[in-house]
Amino acid sequence: MAELNPALVPLSLYIHMPWCVRKCPYCDFNSHAVPDGKLSLDLEQEYLQALVADFKTQLDFAQGRKIHSVFIGGGTPSLISAKGYVWLFNQLKSIIAFEDGCEITLEANPGTVEHDPFAGYLEAGINRLSIGVQSFNTDHLKKLGRIHSNDDAINAIHLARDAGFERINVDLMHGLPEQTLEQALLDLKLAVENGATHVSWYQLTIEPNTVFFRTQPILPVDDVLEDIQEQGEAYLKAHGFVNYEVSAWRKEKPSAHNLNYWQFGDYLAIGAGAHGKVTRPDGVYRFQKTRLPKDYLAKVPAEHLQFKRIEDEDMPFEFMMNALRLNEGVEAKLYHERTGLSLDGLNKLLTSLRSRQLMVEDQSRLSCTEQGHVFLNSVLEEFL
Repeated sequence: MAELNPALVPLSLYIHMPWCVRKCPYCDFNSHAVPDGKLSLDLEQEYLQALVADFKTQLDFAQGRKIHSVFIGGGTPSLISAKGYVWLFNQLKSIIAFEDGCEITLEANPGTVEHDPFAGYLEAGINRLSIGVQSFNTDHLKKLGRIHSNDDAINAIHLARDAGFERINVDLMHGLPEQTLEQALLDLKLAVENGATHVSWYQLTIEPNTVFFRTQPILPVDDVLEDIQEQGEAYLKAHGFVNYEVSAWRKEKPSAHNLNYWQFGDYLAIGAGAHGKVTRPDGVYRFQKTRLPKDYLAKVPAEHLQFKRIEDEDMPFEFMMNALRLNEGVEAKLYHERTGLSLDGLNKLLTSLRSRQLMVEDQSRLSCTEQGHVFLNSVLEEFL
């Protein structure tokens, strides 16, 4: 492996807010219900202070770089007050500078009791919202354990736009319990017509350690799922949305933060259970943080758990698992730049995938063909 130059790798920041009003039956994320559905000011302040202490321990990982993008995920990050985010970003920027125009995304739920007025988040420096709608169908929302209604979801998008947000992602799931084709398409229609500029549209999967895994709901049959996928994609394309990643559709510029993940960029990680990736001259490393909020708060500054170098033999899969999610893939030269490995070591495999029309013939890019995207998991397995 050649020596890596971290200065060539964009550096993002992931912040995990672990609390939500109520745990959804499909959710396997590191989220924990707060008592009475409201985060106390004392707990908010304690957690924000822990985030800053955690961030200070990662200063060496920055190696002179500025923060390229920020994503605040959860849980329900909009349970944290706008005032809390003002304080947090002032502290973080005093430790590591942010790039001019840094994209800062906040995940927000549509329920009006779950957040401050959106204008407050905009004033705090957050310039992109990702609203967790999941569905505009009230019956489906109840089955998913969501506490908002169809009206709440539509109202949230309009309130965000009225507050001044120009970049609004709407998270939608399809293949919901007993969902019909018409209902799935109506969800997309309502997102588009009410002002979403970006749509994350993905199929519900039943994950272990969830209520749905223990009590399986009735899901649409395969033929219906295929029709939903095919007609949903056609609808989004007809309305000016570009499918630039497996489940991401945009009418504006792509998410800088997600692009950095998929292009094998670096990201610091603060918060309970947060995962990070950093490049050093001697290799690429991953780490994570203590998962339970109470344990995380007891470890300040937080430890870098499982701080582990990605082995050379694992690097092709790690890189391609991200890069090939992008419809246009990445420039081939990025492989050596981000991994330190020569692409020559993959020539035989790449030639085979190209001959089977699973990857594009253009050798200056690493990208799947349309057929390759259909069988993406099988393509990725070949890099293991």
